[in-house]
Amino acid sequence: QVQLVESGGGLVQAGGSLRLSCAASGRTFSMHAMGWFRQAPGKEREFVARIWWGNSGTSYADSVKGRFTISRENAKDTVYLQMNSLKPEDTAVYYCNAFLYGGEEYWGQGTQVTVSS
Repeated sequence: QVQLVESGGGLVQAGGSLRLSCAASGRTFSMHAMGWFRQAPGKEREFVARIWWGNSGTSYADSVKGRFTISRENAKDTVYLQMNSLKPEDTAVYYCNAFLYGGEEYWGQGTQVTVSS
């Protein structure tokens, strides 16, 4: 199993920045990728960003490209999501996701991000 602990959410004004963190523990030796998803009220959970463990390649949703940056700290098995130029439409619960070789998938408990206009 993999345990994921998120932190860093909060309330920020439009145009501001926040950094989310997700610390992984457990079977991190089987990690294939980690990422972030978000879910706004009344909407489906959607992909935000992903980083691949092997080559640190990244991918982003079109809606956050150029504003959000995903990165990792190898020694701590921690992933970060730096969110700049935040918009009210970025308001959501943000979930950390871990995808292991073999197909197992794990989720964090979620952290609220609220952007006021």
